[in-house]
Amino acid sequence: MTDFDYEATAKKTLRALEDLFAEIDPDQVDCERAGDVITITFASGLRCIVNTQRPTKQLWLAAKDRAWHFAYDGASWLDDKGRGEEFFATVKRIVHENAGISL
Repeated sequence: MTDFDYEATAKKTLRALEDLFAEIDPDQVDCERAGDVITITFASGLRCIVNTQRPTKQLWLAAKDRAWHFAYDGASWLDDKGRGEEFFATVKRIVHENAGISL
């Protein structure tokens, strides 16, 4: 993947992530973007951070005591540990576990 392709794909993914929260009450789950970083904050105060990692051409996700690195395979962002975890599925699971909301 070229740098240009990575940038375009990452930006599209971050926009799609923001769109998932468009109809969600921000008092339950707030989603804020600052450049290449998205912070998802739950009513409990727990934060989930998503950011781009240009040098590795990945998206990184951190929540609670876990962190994931996702690489784009041409169709979706998959974890780099080979566990088959997909980026959006992982975010949706974290939101459901921490706010009881299905995205």
